[in-house]
Amino acid sequence: MAMNLREGALRVNAGPPPPRREDSSFRGDSSFRGNRGGGSFGSANCVHVGNLAWGVDDLALENLFSEQGKVIEARVVYDRESGRSRGFGFVTYSSAEEVNGAIEYLNGVDLKGRPLRVSQADAKPPRRQF
Repeated sequence: MAMNLREGALRVNAGPPPPRREDSSFRGDSSFRGNRGGGSFGSANCVHVGNLAWGVDDLALENLFSEQGKVIEARVVYDRESGRSRGFGFVTYSSAEEVNGAIEYLNGVDLKGRPLRVSQADAKPPRRQF
């Protein structure tokens, strides 16, 4: 079967997929000391932080939550397409006592004009491998 190529035809090049970005914050200055490869958000020592103002970044989250203990990792979740904050994030502590303290003392605290909703993060189910 012969195909006629017209001017402006679509050309497709196959190749390996691009490398995955470990830091989806779009800031480019990763200053975390914790596990960046798989993340530690599935651990029992993690809190979910909701109702974040658009201007809150990873560092602001880490600074506030470090008042309640040793923060292993703090991350605001960003939309992959737009790069904007999705309005929530996660903070991982080194102990369950620190998690409980953060929930007790920081839930409802105002950060950049919005009251935070802080709760125990649900364990993340394992991702399916294709």
